[in-house]
Amino acid sequence: MKKTIINAFVALFFGILGAYIFTKFEDKSTGTNENQEQLKGILASYNGNMAEANVNFVLASKISTPSVVFIKTTAMVQKQNPFGFFFDGWDPFGSIGKVSSTGSGVIVRKNGYIITNLHVVKDAQSIEVVLNNKKKTFEAKLIGTDPSTDLALIKIESDNLPTISISNSDDLQIGEWVLAVGNPFNLTSTVTAGIVSAKGRNINVVNNQFPIESFIQTDAAINPGNSGGALVNLNGELVGINTAIFSQTGSYAGYGFAIPANIVAKTIKDLIDFGQVQRGYSGIEAVEVDETAEKLNKITEGALIADAYNESPAYKAGLRKGDVIVKIQDKTIDSKSSLDEHMSYYRPGDKIKINYVRNGSNKETTMVLTNEDGETSLNNKKILSSSKLGADFSNVSKTEQQKYKINGGVKVSNIRGGLISNMNIEDGFIFLKYNEKACNDAAELIKELENAGGRMQIEGIGPDGGKRIYNFWY
Repeated sequence: MKKTIINAFVALFFGILGAYIFTKFEDKSTGTNENQEQLKGILASYNGNMAEANVNFVLASKISTPSVVFIKTTAMVQKQNPFGFFFDGWDPFGSIGKVSSTGSGVIVRKNGYIITNLHVVKDAQSIEVVLNNKKKTFEAKLIGTDPSTDLALIKIESDNLPTISISNSDDLQIGEWVLAVGNPFNLTSTVTAGIVSAKGRNINVVNNQFPIESFIQTDAAINPGNSGGALVNLNGELVGINTAIFSQTGSYAGYGFAIPANIVAKTIKDLIDFGQVQRGYSGIEAVEVDETAEKLNKITEGALIADAYNESPAYKAGLRKGDVIVKIQDKTIDSKSSLDEHMSYYRPGDKIKINYVRNGSNKETTMVLTNEDGETSLNNKKILSSSKLGADFSNVSKTEQQKYKINGGVKVSNIRGGLISNMNIEDGFIFLKYNEKACNDAAELIKELENAGGRMQIEGIGPDGGKRIYNFWY
């Protein structure tokens, strides 16, 4: 009898223990009660039927696809001959050849304005746009570019075009469903689905003196030809412009990256209203929070100030090297890319509240942003164009002079064929010297280059900040 009672007790004990372990295992497998309730809520929103979720994909596709166009560009490039290594720079015996490339764009105004990536239309001598219905083809003209974000605005002459609604990308959540709409591998009107994998990614693909990278990362399949296309939410609203992929083969390998819609929206408005992007400058050089700043300030997130240029808006606002910016206008700043993105929303003359940490103490200040020349007025940079050279030229701004510790210089932009393209000079290159003569005036440099003959030497700074020396024969 005693033995029976003991056996029953042991069985009961292990039964309770087994049930407890099973319960814990079940919790780890299926999630907490809170997660279960959340999942039930999601299912309820689809009337308990996950197939209903596909309706959202269908509707989002129907809403967004008509506004995404196919873009084909043609450019003239310098083809090197096999003995080109004898020449330092441009090869006078290399032939000129025509090269075509394709991409995508998104109609943002009924009267023909289309946003795309700068790298889709860069150096293009002709831009062809094919509407989604494949029945109409237009020649497009380039309205303006923003090399800092790799965006460009083009326009076709048409009316009553299907446009896309632009969402507030700050509201986009990690894990949210998104669709990538574009023309990969010349396959027009292609839609792929995925989720938002991360936000605020900096992947160092924008080759510019002042790059702004705060990409939306997604696992929706993006391939060559998708560049400039739309990333949309399940309401069919634009949340980003597809720009880059992470790949060692050149094709989709799991992750794509899109420029947030808030950056896109401001770029569109600025280029339409002013012909150039009105970006407020702070004079801040920022990096990620390092171990020293983390220990000193007891924070792990924010944007660490590596430098605040003398007499810059940041310096005048009291910000110094070593401070960590944690908020702008009450918006949390958790990284350098987050700082770059939020700063891009503002124009010269805007006053913004900055919350930062110095030596472990929370502080607040107000900063008045300026344009590239240190003034609070909107940018009105004089840009000169040369059809023979195939590019635009402007005097280097005070901000760039300060950044590179130079006096003067002439910057080239919007390269679209012509002699500059044939010389393989990059968009954003700064001319410092021409045949040992300092370059400080855009008009004078254009005249010199258009009438160049014989041997020519050019010294300057590339868009990556590196020094360049080119030798050419005309």
